[in-house]
Amino acid sequence: MIDLLIDTHFFPLFLLAVFVLSWMVQLFFYWFFYWRLARFQQPPLPEKFPGVSVVISAHNEYHQLKENLPLILEQDYPEYEVLVVDHASDDDTRYLLSSLEEQYPKLKSITIREDLNFFSGKKFPLSIGIKSAHYPILLLTDADCRPATSRWIQEMVSGFGPNTEVVLGYSAYNKAKGILNKLIRFDTAHIAMQYLSFALAGIPYMGVGRNLSYLKEAFYRKNGFISHYQIRSGDDDLFINSVATSANTTIRINKESFTLSDPKQTLEKWITQKKRHLSTSIHYKIKHKLLLGAYSLSLLLFYTLFILLVSLSASTIPVLLLVLLRLVSQYVVFSGSMRRLDEKDLILFIPVLDLFMLLFNVSILVVNLFHKPGKWK
Repeated sequence: MIDLLIDTHFFPLFLLAVFVLSWMVQLFFYWFFYWRLARFQQPPLPEKFPGVSVVISAHNEYHQLKENLPLILEQDYPEYEVLVVDHASDDDTRYLLSSLEEQYPKLKSITIREDLNFFSGKKFPLSIGIKSAHYPILLLTDADCRPATSRWIQEMVSGFGPNTEVVLGYSAYNKAKGILNKLIRFDTAHIAMQYLSFALAGIPYMGVGRNLSYLKEAFYRKNGFISHYQIRSGDDDLFINSVATSANTTIRINKESFTLSDPKQTLEKWITQKKRHLSTSIHYKIKHKLLLGAYSLSLLLFYTLFILLVSLSASTIPVLLLVLLRLVSQYVVFSGSMRRLDEKDLILFIPVLDLFMLLFNVSILVVNLFHKPGKWK
């Protein structure tokens, strides 16, 4: 076998065969998974809306709560409450919440004065908030997020049907000038393309806690976050990975169902955030890790072997034709999904951003092998 690989005639053919295989895997993901989101049509709103408990965990986020919380408390929805768990903040969060409670009857604050959290992360304060929730439907977001519209609760809750236990939403980052902003928003949109498309294909594997809804009964049935309490992050994706099924999960991607927040302002802070997020994915179910790993590996092989084959002048024309076909497919599928997620300004830069994020994520994964990611706030 080694002699065959070394053979000058066989080696380019072997590289070409692997290149074609990676190309086929890429197109499979584009058209079998991502195309589902690109052509997805949002079902109409129901006639009745059940009670909802919005749960937010906050730690030293006075300014974010001051700006965003009134937008949640002034939603166009008939019956809901907002629970904010102040997790051992040492700023003026408790005084702000006390003041807002007088103004908004829907607000209920829970103050944890001492940090009794034996594990870092939001799981302990979120559990307190969820257990204090009055309504059966939970809608989770973060203190630094704001609803895109006054119909956010209505749109997200409308995803629930007779058998629904989980509704996955999209949380966008605010648009701004600069390359870093585009990178962060493309990364966020691409991750959303994956988890939303997989859910539409009957393989839900994660959600994002900035905009996520599930039944309180499902939380209790899975014993909350107990199975992954020792892991720093994962209050959103690891819980959804454990509870979501093809039969109990839906998505909402109407613009009115989005939440918005400010992205990291420096590359260093974004890298820290990415390290934490990527460290969680290793705890997904095996079938999800295999699928996600197959896509990433095919992407890495595709770019690497393209460079090798061109440099060896091996089958250059067929290789370039395959690259062109993939590029067309990528533009068609990605642009459709980006429009659904209201990220149209990123469409022109898709190939460059896609390649950069591949190299960036591989670098982060390598770094995580030697350095543990930082804890939540």
